[in-house]
Amino acid sequence: ALTLDLLRGILPAGTVSNVGVFGSPQAFEQLVLRLRAHRLPEARAYAELLNTQLQGVIPEFLTRLDRPDRGGEWVHYLRETARELEGDAAALAPEREWAPDGVTLVDWNRDGENRILAAALFPHSQASEERLLAAVRPLSEARRAALFAAVVGERRNRRHRPGRGFEHCEYTFEVVSDYGAFRDLQRHRMLTIQWQELTPALGYAIPREVDAAGLATRWRDAVGAAEAAHQRIAAHFPQQAQYLVTLGHRVRYLIKLNAREAMHLIELRTSPQGHPSYRRVCQEMHRLIDEVAGHHLVAGAMRFLGSDDVHLPRYEAEARVAASSD
Repeated sequence: ALTLDLLRGILPAGTVSNVGVFGSPQAFEQLVLRLRAHRLPEARAYAELLNTQLQGVIPEFLTRLDRPDRGGEWVHYLRETARELEGDAAALAPEREWAPDGVTLVDWNRDGENRILAAALFPHSQASEERLLAAVRPLSEARRAALFAAVVGERRNRRHRPGRGFEHCEYTFEVVSDYGAFRDLQRHRMLTIQWQELTPALGYAIPREVDAAGLATRWRDAVGAAEAAHQRIAAHFPQQAQYLVTLGHRVRYLIKLNAREAMHLIELRTSPQGHPSYRRVCQEMHRLIDEVAGHHLVAGAMRFLGSDDVHLPRYEAEARVAASSD
């Protein structure tokens, strides 16, 4: 299992994967529209394959899709907006800014913990949010901690999460990680994520286990071949060239989420069974919430954080499953 986790770093981004999608009719309508507006022809082809299947089961919910004055106009709007923004971005910041692996907390609610407390009290009160904020802000540290503990409750496992009050505090992280870790984090429903074009420009990291095994040169050779192929293709097909970039190459992206969503993501993705790449990202997100935002109560509520450097985590999990089936 560890070997497979390591070797995925030299797989190309174009490696075929299976994916299942669950959503409402409205969500599928949006998916088809955005695929139709995509620059890659294969994405547009999948839009039509998806639409054909959906029209067979929920046609009454998709009447706008194929109308030129509705779905057609929508696709045109998406394409033109993207085209305009690409031009603006190139004019305002044309350089390719290099960055190493890392996570930066770029924005957060300074008064976030007080807002969580006020929002948690709100449905149990007859007072306004403003009045509740005025009541919790002057509380002593000990009283605030006790009230926060009441909001969090006695969590017996990571699925026991606090209520909607935790959604009133938000964080925005800028992440540079390998593309494989990005793919694992991207598929979370409960966050907002935006990413940049995948290129070799941010470089890649060689896993320490590969270096320790004396295989770093062979790793560089494999990645170098992928980069050379990317350079040849990108001159003519810049979008399609992304398929040749490896899963081990770095990509830059933004993650915006609230404290409740952060608890779900961080506790889940730092579990011992997780891939080391995204475990490190989420462990750093937790540290930044605690040390940079200064939200010690939010960070402390994430009691099911996996922070140890587990060796062979997936192998051990698989071994337990095998033992239980004997």
